[in-house]
Amino acid sequence: MFTGIVRERGTVTAVDGADGGVRLVVEAPETAATSTVGDSISVAGVCLTAVNVEDGRVAFDAVPETLARTTLGAAAAGTEVNVEPALRAGEPLGGHYVQGHVDGVGSIRAIAREGEGLRVTVEAPAELLRYCVVKGSVAVDGVSLTVAALEEDAFAVALVPHTLEATTLGTLAIGDRVNLEVDVLAKYVERLTAR
Repeated sequence: MFTGIVRERGTVTAVDGADGGVRLVVEAPETAATSTVGDSISVAGVCLTAVNVEDGRVAFDAVPETLARTTLGAAAAGTEVNVEPALRAGEPLGGHYVQGHVDGVGSIRAIAREGEGLRVTVEAPAELLRYCVVKGSVAVDGVSLTVAALEEDAFAVALVPHTLEATTLGTLAIGDRVNLEVDVLAKYVERLTAR
């Protein structure tokens, strides 16, 4: 379980393997310092298991399912990623409940300056948009955000200066693909009320 409050911007240093799965190595010294093999860590919003930790780097194995359903299939050495260790008992829940189970991939439609921050519009699949509500929660590349507006095929979020600096969202460009995770509570409500 994660909060969507990114703790560190990491950098992919190696991607070894192919369609059968890859070994992804991420340089993230702060996260590596408190992690051990077997820990769950969110990388660009994807929950991965640490398989090696050394010299400020954490290695993960990403299987074909993960590569096909997330942006990690396009990761290469030099790619920056948002990193968040799993929530530990007693830590504050500053964002929202994020599982690291990516629901789909969206793409950046528009970026507009809004005061000191940015308003970013994300095109998203209809099967995900049905779970989005204005002022509800959504995770974009692992970052807990509030939906500011909804369109028929997209949603908008307002990014404050801290988020732009502390996460990879400050480097987004139109057309970039991002991992999306809708609020798990909305999915449970739908399932329960459908009966």
